[in-house]
Amino acid sequence: MSITNLTSQQLRQAAELKDKISALENQLSQLVGAAPVVKAATAATAAKVSPVQAPPKKKGTMSAAGKARIIAAQKARWAKIRAAKAAVAKPATKPDSKPAAKGKMTAATKAALSARLKAYWAAKKSGAKK
Repeated sequence: MSITNLTSQQLRQAAELKDKISALENQLSQLVGAAPVVKAATAATAAKVSPVQAPPKKKGTMSAAGKARIIAAQKARWAKIRAAKAAVAKPATKPDSKPAAKGKMTAATKAALSARLKAYWAAKKSGAKK
């Protein structure tokens, strides 16, 4: 007969017998003078006694003042980095010089480009290669 076919009452009885046997073995070893025999608990005794659960881990919380200190420190670090970048990135310019406008094309460049494109398309339409 296997342990899987036993009823719950039979499992309890087997666990109690196992406990009695362990207790008697310990008594015998004490009489003889040997170290007490400790055996692993069976599945029935493990099911009988529920394990003690550890309390849930506490999540860390932060005070508003602590959070404000961290935010202020981070802002100071970024301000320092930005200041260092600004000092390195900006070369000294003449105060009276005018900065060139980005993306602007002079009239002469625009006329030259227009002439080149007109010549390109005229050649393309006539079938000639450039």
